[in-house]
Amino acid sequence: MKLLSLLVATGLILSVVACSHNPNKAEKINTEMKNEGTVQGETVGIKDGNMVIQRKTLMTEELRDIQYEVYGLEEQVYGNEAYKTLGLYGVLKDCRLQLTDKKNGGDGKLIWTEPLDRVTSKEEEFKIGVDEHDKLVAVSEEFIKDRIARFKEYKTILTKRQAEYQQKVDICNAELNARKYDQSHRQAASSNGANSDGAAEADPKN
Repeated sequence: MKLLSLLVATGLILSVVACSHNPNKAEKINTEMKNEGTVQGETVGIKDGNMVIQRKTLMTEELRDIQYEVYGLEEQVYGNEAYKTLGLYGVLKDCRLQLTDKKNGGDGKLIWTEPLDRVTSKEEEFKIGVDEHDKLVAVSEEFIKDRIARFKEYKTILTKRQAEYQQKVDICNAELNARKYDQSHRQAASSNGANSDGAAEADPKN
């Protein structure tokens, strides 16, 4: 009986602790400080007797900034169809296509390029039902903290991909330029050889 009571008490304590640490619950935050001063957008002052540096932004601005940065990164990596930009992915695909061209020493066979994978276009989960105005709607909800965390993860992924694709583009361009150089010199050598043969035939002394 004592063991059962102990288990019940422990469960209640854990549930209370879990509720009190809900990361998505809006808490009251005291941001007032004494002797305030501003340094590059941050506030320096005294709070509860301690010298602190405080940065305060609206959640809408925080979310907008991270989303804007992520969408910009994704456009640099994968381009934008609406604005006809290639992005590093498109540049790499075009470069590899030129490598296969026989005039550049290629064999005419396409070089595989990994599938396009836009991280921000993942499917969202919607709830379908009737709202408070009796209208049929599809609704998606997400905690603000989760959205920011998700886009920070996207930023990490896209930053890594940007570096990887840039390296692949540089390697491909170097190989393409080398092939074009070799092809132009072969053509020049062939042309000089043909001119020499024609001159020899035209010379009566030979």
